[in-house]
Amino acid sequence: MKIVTIVGARPQIIKAAALSRAIKSHRDRQIEEIIVHTGQHYDENMSQVFFDELGIPRPDYNLHVGSASHGVQTARMTEGIEAILIKEQPDFIVLYGDTNSTLAGAIAAAKIHVPIVHIEAGLRSFNKAMPEEINRIVCDHCSTLLFTPTLAGLENLKREGFQVDEGDTSALRQAQGPTATIPTINNPKVYHCGDIMYDNSLHFSSIAETKTDIINRLGLGEKPFILATIHRDINTDHKERLSAIFEAIIRLSEEMRVVLPLHPRTAKLLKTNLDEQQQSRISNEANISIIPPASFLEMTALERHARLVVTDSGGVQKEAYFFKKPCIILRPETEWVEIVNTGNAILADADESRIWQAWQQFKGNTTATFPEIFGDGHAAEFILEKIISGKMQ
Repeated sequence: MKIVTIVGARPQIIKAAALSRAIKSHRDRQIEEIIVHTGQHYDENMSQVFFDELGIPRPDYNLHVGSASHGVQTARMTEGIEAILIKEQPDFIVLYGDTNSTLAGAIAAAKIHVPIVHIEAGLRSFNKAMPEEINRIVCDHCSTLLFTPTLAGLENLKREGFQVDEGDTSALRQAQGPTATIPTINNPKVYHCGDIMYDNSLHFSSIAETKTDIINRLGLGEKPFILATIHRDINTDHKERLSAIFEAIIRLSEEMRVVLPLHPRTAKLLKTNLDEQQQSRISNEANISIIPPASFLEMTALERHARLVVTDSGGVQKEAYFFKKPCIILRPETEWVEIVNTGNAILADADESRIWQAWQQFKGNTTATFPEIFGDGHAAEFILEKIISGKMQ
């Protein structure tokens, strides 16, 4: 059988590594994987280095879409993906998460009846002002096989009318790529599989210790530090929010060193959305280390050694939990509600006082526990088994 895997943003490249690794290890004679890179992330540090570092096969296609408005970017990707699907005639298209690449893949495949596998299905922030929320909802409702990493995701899909463990995949018998005559989204199948990124964290955490020297290079050693990441437009594009976040970072740096791998887009907006005085304070604060975007192995090492994580990234929130680190979330809501419910993450939004209060709460807590809520580290193998069984039915 043949699958087409769509990636576009660096988190998707990382997630795809787990599935590609499982195919190579267990199913290389049964599954041919065609990798399509949309080019949504086109910076070398944000994309290609991940293929090299994680040992992922080079993409068979690259659409080189680059940056554009949501509509233009999605339209270009949809057109390119559709052409590839028609040429390759895959049995399934595999989509990850909630980016514009995910949305474009779902639209292209659904229109010509290519069965869709959505990994990270069922996640909801319940904030439709987020482009990602629209993308994940549309993709879920176009999909044939949905794999949710959490029980909360499973419940979300139930509330939206999906029949968990009762779906009929009989339509897949007649779904042979773009020539299929039966829309396969009428009978979706939902599985709770655990988190594919947990697979990667277990696999790469020890590798990161030997393959990267970022901890020594930054002079961190055994010294405690806070890891921060900021990239979402809800924060970077609004002066008041970005200013409040950096005021909090400056304040945190008075107590502990802050390491901030800076997204290229955030770096550009710092110059326009922070006043000169604040920019100067950040640049001159010895306890704030602003570094270029970190590779996956470098981020893994930083997350593993950090005392605390401060982020607006959905993926980094979750990875902090994998490595048993408390997390302050720079958003008003999160898709990963479980980590908040366990008490290991706090929603502080872009509010300096709430960020500081969250830090005070975590600072003195040395007895936190992290229940296993993201599976057993074998999500990729589970997903492959269900894809194969879906094809065979």
